[in-house]
Amino acid sequence: MKSLLLNLEVAQMATDDYVGFTFFVGSMAMMAASAFFFLSLSNFNTKWRTSVLVSGLITFIAAVHYFYMRDYYATFDDSPTFFRYVDWVLTVPLMCVEFYLILKVAGAKVGLMWKLIFLSVVMLVTGYFGEVVALGNPTGQWIWGLISGIAYFMIVYIIWFGEAKKLAVSAGGSVLKAHKILCWFVLVGWAIYPLGYILGTEGGLFGLQLVEDPKAAQESMDVVYNIGDAINKIGFGLVIYALATSSMKDKATA
Repeated sequence: MKSLLLNLEVAQMATDDYVGFTFFVGSMAMMAASAFFFLSLSNFNTKWRTSVLVSGLITFIAAVHYFYMRDYYATFDDSPTFFRYVDWVLTVPLMCVEFYLILKVAGAKVGLMWKLIFLSVVMLVTGYFGEVVALGNPTGQWIWGLISGIAYFMIVYIIWFGEAKKLAVSAGGSVLKAHKILCWFVLVGWAIYPLGYILGTEGGLFGLQLVEDPKAAQESMDVVYNIGDAINKIGFGLVIYALATSSMKDKATA
């Protein structure tokens, strides 16, 4: 009965409820992407199947969380912040794993994978502290946000200029091309999240809240996060899919 009432609430969503709309579209888009990635696994050999499988897992985990977050929002008219971070702690490290998987052809070591995973977890945990634990303490929110940002830029450095970049250049061809695109996702696509943080927290920008009304600020942050999730998670997977497809074609014509 409760599930039916939740579904009715979603069905009667107000036309100006942009938060609810992006939750709904995000959940459906990521579930569709998951089905696409999983059903395409048989097209690839073992070398690329794991990468495509991880892409499907990323969007599937996100879709499950989004279905839950959509219902939570519809029921309580509140942001499901805790559950969003649970989703990110599972999916963002998997996105980092994708860098390792595509660079294995160039001799990437497992240490690179764990380094990226560690930094991504630090980025997310400190981001959660800043957004939730330090709520009402602008200075604390700014400090935790700064630590989260440092971890993010360390990831950016590794993939753009450091170990990962050197491996991608060594691999060359379609791997280098895919690596560059994924790097742009991290630099530009992941930057969407600090923007949401700045919009929605009092300490987001040197102690200043850009959107004065707290409710409007939270809604703005949710919309930004929802759009960012769909773009990054599905986009990451499509880049991996394109790389696997290109590699298989190159092998067939060799």
